[in-house]
Amino acid sequence: MTYDASSVQVQVSLTHHPHHSPPSKTNGEAVLLRAPTPTRPTLTRRVIRPIGLVIALGALAVCALLSVTVGAKPIPAADVWAALTDYNGSYDHDVIRSLRVPRTVIGVFVGAALGLAGALMQALTRNPLAEPGILGINSGAAAAVVVAVFVLGASGSALVWPAFLGAALAAVAVYALGSRGRSSATPVRLALAGTALAAVLQGLIYGVIVLNDFVFDRIRFWQVGSLTGRDLDIFLQVAPFLVVGIIVTLALGPSLNAMALGDDLAATLGARIPLIRAGTAVGVILLCGAATAAAGPIWFVGLIIPHAARVITGPDQRWLLPYAAVLGAVLLTAADTVGRVILPGSELEVGIITALVGAPLFIALVRSRKMAQL
Repeated sequence: MTYDASSVQVQVSLTHHPHHSPPSKTNGEAVLLRAPTPTRPTLTRRVIRPIGLVIALGALAVCALLSVTVGAKPIPAADVWAALTDYNGSYDHDVIRSLRVPRTVIGVFVGAALGLAGALMQALTRNPLAEPGILGINSGAAAAVVVAVFVLGASGSALVWPAFLGAALAAVAVYALGSRGRSSATPVRLALAGTALAAVLQGLIYGVIVLNDFVFDRIRFWQVGSLTGRDLDIFLQVAPFLVVGIIVTLALGPSLNAMALGDDLAATLGARIPLIRAGTAVGVILLCGAATAAAGPIWFVGLIIPHAARVITGPDQRWLLPYAAVLGAVLLTAADTVGRVILPGSELEVGIITALVGAPLFIALVRSRKMAQL
């Protein structure tokens, strides 16, 4: 069942009460109240949405092409095509097939996963600051991976399950901390709880790295969020979880539109609120756990992308979620490409680039007087 959040109306019957001002109409008259929901999309927005999505997909194709052609040694697009269709074993062909194509594919899927996870969290909590990194979920997954490497010597596909467990435990811990006391779990309280938990978990990670050279050598680049040295084996290990998480998330779009009306009204429309929340939690854990296992903890993608997509799509989750996936992939592949060329003879990890871009936006959102729950 789908819900159009812009056309829901509620029929209410008013009765006179001696201690209240009389209604403007006669007692018992049916009064039509429109729910405080977003207005129906204008014709311009209905036209812009599909066109914008096509443009975003084109931008993603351009970023993917740049990702496989730009680097320490630029490789012409013709040689890239030849490496994919007529491999001859040369150095350039080997670089394209074994290094650049895998990191581009991983960048696309990880960026899409982080963008979707941020949009999901913001929609369900109505919190404009919700994001896997800020709320500590990525740090929880990273800490679990580091502990698994340190204690069990785990590697490869064995790191996926600790990442999922760490993401789930961090999400529960942040919500528990943010909702303690008489106040509700407001956006700022959740952000502060997530930041505090992330700081504690980062201290744990750094402590393990300093004490154990084996762990340091294995995860030193992964821990800051990196696509360097990733191969298709890593992608194949996490791909099933990423694909399932993306499908679950996109399927939640209509239900999240109903949730935007409030729990009570959503329930009257037939929305199964516990099931929607459970599906959202599963989607976030799958997306964040798989993305962190593949590329390490990358911050701010899930914060930036939903706000950028909302400018084009408005609040309609049926459009916002696909935009978040595509724009997240664009941002991460573009940031990875910029990191390769910004310092001659060296490379900045993609997690550093996204932090440099996202931190000022986070500060602006926190200071904004217009910031409110979504």
